[in-house]
Parts: sequence; C-alpha cells; structure tokens
Amino acid sequence: QVQLVESGGGSVQAGGSLRLSCTVVSGSSISTTTMGWHRQAPGKQRELVASITGSGITNYADSVKGRFTISRDHAKRLVYLQMDSLKPEDTAVYYCNTRGGYSAWGQGTQVTVSS
Repeated sequence: QVQLVESGGGSVQAGGSLRLSCTVVSGSSISTTTMGWHRQAPGKQRELVASITGSGITNYADSVKGRFTISRDHAKRLVYLQMDSLKPEDTAVYYCNTRGGYSAWGQGTQVTVSS
C-alpha cells in the first residue's frame, strides 16, 4: 500500500501563502493515479479541495478555485498544493491521498490562517 507523508503547513495571516508537499515514501507508483489534497477543519467532515490526474488535469472545489494550485512531479513522486490568498476558513489539517481517499491516511499537516 502507498504511504504518503505531508509537509509544509504552518501559521500565516490572511492573504498569505503556503506550499504543501506530499511525498510517496513507499508503495507502488502513483504516476497514473489521480491524487488529491483533502482537508478537515475542526468539527467538520473531511473534504476534497483539489485533484490532479496522471496526465495533469486538475479540478478544484469552488471554495479554493483561483487561489490554490495542485501540481505533481512524477520523477520525484511528489504532489504539491500551492495555496495563495489564504483565508481564515482555510484553517484545517490537510491530507494527501488518492482522489477517492483509498490509500491509508497520513498524519496530515496543519494549516492555520489568522485574520
């Protein structure tokens, strides 16, 4: 099974930026797998915010469209999430997984946006 490790979270003020990284540390190749970034805010269900196919086609939740950019590096087995113009409502733990959440969930990385 694929093991994924997220990094890059932190605390920023509204309007700031962060870049999250997802590293595939073990398991089979994900080069043809549609990967996604998910997030879970306190008291809320986990939601998919962005996804990217093996060929680079991206999709975004309406709440982050125009502010977040998902990308991937096949050679390095990395998936990124560039987050710009951050808002307090983006505060959550962010997780990398397949689009459908079928791999084991990692610990995620905390993103906190203050107003």
